[in-house]
Order: sequence, then structure tokens, then C-alpha cells
Amino acid sequence: MTRNTLKKSILLLTFLIVSNLCHSNEELDRDFTKKNIIISSSNLTCIRLTVWLATTQKQQARGLMHVKILSEHTGMLFIYPEERMRAMWMKNTYIPLDMLFIKANGDISSIMKTTEPLSLQTIRSKEPVQYVLELAGGVTENLGLQRNDKILFLN
Repeated sequence: MTRNTLKKSILLLTFLIVSNLCHSNEELDRDFTKKNIIISSSNLTCIRLTVWLATTQKQQARGLMHVKILSEHTGMLFIYPEERMRAMWMKNTYIPLDMLFIKANGDISSIMKTTEPLSLQTIRSKEPVQYVLELAGGVTENLGLQRNDKILFLN
């Protein structure tokens, strides 16, 4: 393989990877509504996040499957009709996620940090919750989020 052919192959591979990454978030933008939320943190800061809303069973089953990049201030908010024990998994999810289990009043009940990609292990809430917020793995640590912080819903 010549040096020129190798450069072209690497460029093509890079293009394919980048276009696939962009495609995943374009699908989310097409299939989910976006909303801004604010987290009022116990460390006296407010953090604004843009989240895709998973409100239907079909959207909740899809979740963040096949997404390869998730920026720090984006995520997916699963909205359920009532508080119940919730269970999630990482099937076809290629990136580690932080999962925040949130009560109906907006209080964070528990956080599962840096879940294992592609795992079929069940990740459960510790008490009945109405919402689950998925963020990129490590974000809750970076932003100092913890139990009893408050989620405020906007727009």
C-alpha cells in the first residue's frame, strides 16, 4: 500500500466514523423532543442541560442506544406517568452513562455513576421515581451532582 493510498484510507475511515457519530444525534433530534432543564445543586450552583425527552414506550426502549458521543451538557430524560420502581439497562449503548433517578417532586433519589457500556445488567432505582436522567459517564462527578439535588423543568 502506498503512502498516498494509506492517507486516503485513513481520511475515509475518519469521515465514516465522524458521519456515523453525527448521524446518531441527528436521529435523536428527529425522533425526540428537546427541552432545557436546570439542576439546582447542593454545591450552590445551577447547571443548565439540554435533554431529549423519552415519553413514549418506543422512545424509552430506544433511549441512547447506538449513540457514540454525548456532550457534557446534554442527556436524555425518561418521563413516566407515575412514581414506580424503575429499571434500566445498557443494551446497545456504547458509552458509559450516569443515571439519575428522580422523584416526582424533582429531587434526585439516587445516582448510578459510569454504567458499563453494552451490559445487560439491570440498574434499578432505590425507591419509586417518576424520571430517569441519563448523562455521559462522569458528568455527575464533574458537576458535583448528588442525591437530593433538585431538577427544575423549563420551557
